Amino acid sequence: MLIKAAVAASNPTTLYIGLISGTSVDGVDCVLVDFSENTPKLVSTHFQPSPEDLRNEVLEVCAGAPLSLEQLGTLDIKIGHFFAAAVNELLAVSKTLPRDIAAIGSHGQTVWHKPNGAHPFSMQLGDANSIAYLTKIKTVADFRRMDVAAGGQGAPLAPLLHQDIFYCATTDRAVVNIGGISNITCLPASGNNLAFDTGPGNVLMDYWIGKHKHQRYDENGDWAMTGRTVPALLDRFLAEPYLKLPHPKSTGRELFNGDWLEKQLSDFSEIAPNDVQATLLEFTATTVACDIGLLMQPSALYVCGGGAHNAALMVSLARKLTNCKVDSTAALGIHPDWVEAVAFAWLARERMLGREIDTAAFTGAVRPVALGGVYSA
Repeated sequence: MLIKAAVAASNPTTLYIGLISGTSVDGVDCVLVDFSENTPKLVSTHFQPSPEDLRNEVLEVCAGAPLSLEQLGTLDIKIGHFFAAAVNELLAVSKTLPRDIAAIGSHGQTVWHKPNGAHPFSMQLGDANSIAYLTKIKTVADFRRMDVAAGGQGAPLAPLLHQDIFYCATTDRAVVNIGGISNITCLPASGNNLAFDTGPGNVLMDYWIGKHKHQRYDENGDWAMTGRTVPALLDRFLAEPYLKLPHPKSTGRELFNGDWLEKQLSDFSEIAPNDVQATLLEFTATTVACDIGLLMQPSALYVCGGGAHNAALMVSLARKLTNCKVDSTAALGIHPDWVEAVAFAWLARERMLGREIDTAAFTGAVRPVALGGVYSA
């Protein structure tokens, strides 16, 4: 989807760009956001699809394929150039000059996320120096590692935006971002907000349909709807220890990937592929709904990310969350495709304003810190 819009008489210091390529590695979401009224206003958007060779290279790294320091450094630069090209295309379609932008907020491409252990880290590639140089715009990047240094998980960070713009003092709400991985943000009217990764979103369904149908994703959940849920297989999925861990917690392709799925299926070789897909969809819906149900009884759940377009998944969530309206974040003013990218424009603004952010309820960081480093050409 591409929205073209000219920027009319906006204060240049209120315009920010947000960039993210998520766990699905299907491309980079790029948004131009106006903060002239403090609340983000989406001005223009652009989606730059990942070249197949670059996507495959990233997926191999995420799967733990060995690579040399030269290969790692080259991939970092290639992703940085890819992100910069997306920004320059956004500037062209929105008829905006680089000097009109206060800063770019670039999440980068996560290739490994290990927030626990003796030496925790979260690694995103996409050289911010290249982005700043090729776009001529100050760039804020590397948002997660300061949070990890402060004892946090480094993820999820998009709930910081959810809290800022979706919270309502009179209504208990929840927001779920269903990308490759799912994360929920609980926004009770009491203000005791929290967030964490519930487990897989689309990542396993994407792997399975790619293997059997050579498609990147299951559009509308159409293939899943031709199958049936297999209770014994669903129970096997739900036995994953990560799901029982206390929050704050976060995860990624390091755990939930094709190898994980194939191991779970080792005793279920007779199950039809479409039944596996149906069970994977139910797995995602069950983990999201169960975690929300354990924490609150929201009157409304708002979905963003690619999962918002999966009609079968939305129906399953609505069926599991009784007395709860299930809708996309479009109902709150931001199209579900762009919420995460807007979050990184918002985070860039926070960094440029010199604000430290309290992420304790979402990532477990022990104190507020300034997130992101600033790069100027």
